[in-house]
Amino acid sequence: DLDTGKFFMRVSFISEEGLSGSEIGADFAAVAAPFSMEYEFHDSESRMKVLLMVSRFGHCLNDLLYRWKIGALPIDIVGVVSNHFDYQKVVVNHDIPFHHIPVTKANKVQAEAHIMEVAEQTGTELIVLARYMQILSDEMCQKMSGKIINIHHSFLPSFKGANPYKQAYGRGVKLIGATAHYVTADLDEGPIIEQDTAR
Repeated sequence: DLDTGKFFMRVSFISEEGLSGSEIGADFAAVAAPFSMEYEFHDSESRMKVLLMVSRFGHCLNDLLYRWKIGALPIDIVGVVSNHFDYQKVVVNHDIPFHHIPVTKANKVQAEAHIMEVAEQTGTELIVLARYMQILSDEMCQKMSGKIINIHHSFLPSFKGANPYKQAYGRGVKLIGATAHYVTADLDEGPIIEQDTAR
């Protein structure tokens, strides 16, 4: 990265000796030290504990549940949080705990504290906002930095915030898109993970 002067690399490999990540890390320390490298080893077969959050549009939730059900998403869905009851039956039919946490201007602080309790009790490692139509507070974004992903229904950085399709239509855009990005205190401006477009 020219801006930071850092080199980033991700490598996938299989240990023929069957060593664990911690054993490989201990051996790799001697290689990394002379270069002041920062490194992490993760077992690709360990399943991340994920908490999904949804409001009233269920297409992202349904897609994630379907991919999880058929084994295409190697995660453990530890629960679904919603500020509405619309998808309670869908979630319960998948044998996943459903948590109804209503959000208003008056109770936002308490609602987010409740969400954090659910995350802690379930051992959540990642929160996925699957069309969760509430803006998270700066405090929650900071507490969960790097642990919340949003699925935004536009090709960011264009058309941030609410009604991106309406914004795009108003500008005469001929492509639609979606963006998965990490959530930060700056609305829809977190680091982009993946994007796609369709005509």
